[in-house]
Amino acid sequence: MNIQQVEIHNSGKKIEIQTGKLAKQAHGSVVVRQGNTMLLATVVSDKKAGENIDFLPLTVDYREKFASSGKIPGGFFKREARPTDNEILISRLIDRALRPLFPSDYHANTMVTVNLISADNEISPDTLACLAASSAIMVSDIPFQGPVSEVRVGRVDGQFVINPDRDILEKSDIDMIIAATETEIMMVEGEMKEISEEEMADAIMFAHQSIKEHCKAQKNLESLVGSNVKRTYSHEDSDEALYQLIKEETYTSIQEIARKALGKDERSKAFENILEACKEKMTEEMRTKEFLIKVYFSKVKKEAVRRVILDDAIRLDGRKYDEVRPIWSEVPFLPSTHGSALFTRGETQSLTTVTLGSKLDEQSIDGAVFEGTKGFILHYNFPSFSTGEAHPNRGVGRREVGHGNLAERALGKALDHSFPYTIRVVSDILESNGSSSMATVCAGSMALMDAGVPISGGVSGIAMGLITDNQGKYAILSDILGDEDHLGDMDFKVAGTAKGITACQMDIKIDGLTHELLLKALHQAKAGRSHILAEMEKVIKVSNPDVKPYAPRIESIKVDKEFIGAIIGPGGKIIQALQAETNTVIFIEEQGEYGIIQVSGVGKDNVTQALNRIKGIATKPEVNTVYTGTVKTIVEFGAFVEFLPGKEGLLHVSEIAQERVEDVNKYLKIGQEVQVKLLAIDQKTGKYKLSKKQL
Repeated sequence: MNIQQVEIHNSGKKIEIQTGKLAKQAHGSVVVRQGNTMLLATVVSDKKAGENIDFLPLTVDYREKFASSGKIPGGFFKREARPTDNEILISRLIDRALRPLFPSDYHANTMVTVNLISADNEISPDTLACLAASSAIMVSDIPFQGPVSEVRVGRVDGQFVINPDRDILEKSDIDMIIAATETEIMMVEGEMKEISEEEMADAIMFAHQSIKEHCKAQKNLESLVGSNVKRTYSHEDSDEALYQLIKEETYTSIQEIARKALGKDERSKAFENILEACKEKMTEEMRTKEFLIKVYFSKVKKEAVRRVILDDAIRLDGRKYDEVRPIWSEVPFLPSTHGSALFTRGETQSLTTVTLGSKLDEQSIDGAVFEGTKGFILHYNFPSFSTGEAHPNRGVGRREVGHGNLAERALGKALDHSFPYTIRVVSDILESNGSSSMATVCAGSMALMDAGVPISGGVSGIAMGLITDNQGKYAILSDILGDEDHLGDMDFKVAGTAKGITACQMDIKIDGLTHELLLKALHQAKAGRSHILAEMEKVIKVSNPDVKPYAPRIESIKVDKEFIGAIIGPGGKIIQALQAETNTVIFIEEQGEYGIIQVSGVGKDNVTQALNRIKGIATKPEVNTVYTGTVKTIVEFGAFVEFLPGKEGLLHVSEIAQERVEDVNKYLKIGQEVQVKLLAIDQKTGKYKLSKKQL
């Protein structure tokens, strides 16, 4: 075995990267270790590309083995099944960092697999996953313009921290993952507690310093292994004469269409007509090369439209660089939901609903690394009809998981988490032409307000684009169209309140993004967010003061832990009866020395009744205090009176009246309300002695 290893010392605990021991039949494999966290990363790439492919068929699969943390998977099959949302999100983070660094003409099927094989409770594996994947490619013969790596940056007490441990991250007001090469930022994603644009840019640049050391270590490992020489390949056919014909015949016409500010469908049809006219001038042999015609026309169209935007300052729909498309909204939109909003910006539309539930509705998470529950959930749906296409919906795709997570993080940072409800937000995209995830943020914010959920302020989001050339010209585009997203060199989404940024997602496809240009783009995004927020506030500005009448009422109280057993009762008898009699759902959770009791039900009276009875059970009786009780049982020597819920005391015959009582039934009836005074509590038996006579 030719085992080689390098170390990194600038990211918290020491990081080791080793190759040559595991998975040697893969084209590249490494084990990355920090503390007790270990990741095995492998890469395999076909020697030849498939026919008629003009993109990189790259698959990134991150998986967490349950054995890594000494757990057995739940469920019937007791084995790892489909990837969890968390695994999908980490896979996307790796993919977005790696994909731009493969040569543009490399089209071989490529598979990158990263497995968590040992877990450490304090070290998050997602901060090491991209480093592992990039290292595996670096020690292979696969062409790659890396290395690249990712780190997490947090901020505690005003100080930036690289790859903070989980307990430190909980105190942080920033949680961002940044990917970069030695020289360039590649990808940013994260959530923040309403920070400024300057603070965000500083965090990115701070993270880049650590990433540079990761890249140097990977280059050292590549040299030790001797994998500097990469495979030769030829994955693209070419026909220069065909390309020149298409460029000569279509370039000017494409630019004319780009200047006309047509709608999406009209513009697409016009471009199709240009291509059909060009085909008329091709030879019979040229027309048979349908794939190359498609590739070359797309290439020419991209170049032509980019020049119109840069040289003429004209966007495809005629807007100025910083102009946002028309916005209209409606709140509430659906009469029977707990909260709803319809948000439309240009040709992008989201119908979003909010549903409120109790603690029992929380999402249970049973992962290899994390176990727990989740009380704020956002689901994003992107049906094919939203873009006028006819595709069957075969479950949730990775894109939907990623877009939903971004919107969830953006809204989650603005919520008041003392709100006792489980909250589910669902965004259904009804139309899409650019930035449906940011439409989800806007619609979600308005729907939460409509549902009466406390929120620090409206949250708006915007998708931005950047187009540059090699002469230093650039255009920062606000609220990009779908076509502009495809044309651009950078696309980034920024969401936040009027106070600051709460979430971002950024993908950069060019070299040379400066700190100044990044800040300028972020400030233009802020202006766009402010405009969108102002339009939203015309419809709803603050949360409704209460939940809808048909939404569940939820109230919580804290009781001493010693009363939990009494509230539940033997075999759950008390709590089950209480729920049935008040038509409520009661959830009990132990927290230290206390029990948190959450009562939910439709109708305030039911919830209040259940709470009062629980308070009675959880109240410590006080001697010499007068209570209003109910006669439960009459016996020869007196009566048993329930003076607090679940607490009965003996009202002895001698304590019923001033005169001698011969027959208790002449003074008391079962079910009768009666005022009694608590005389004493037997310290040994806990029995209560009551008196009516002494009142």
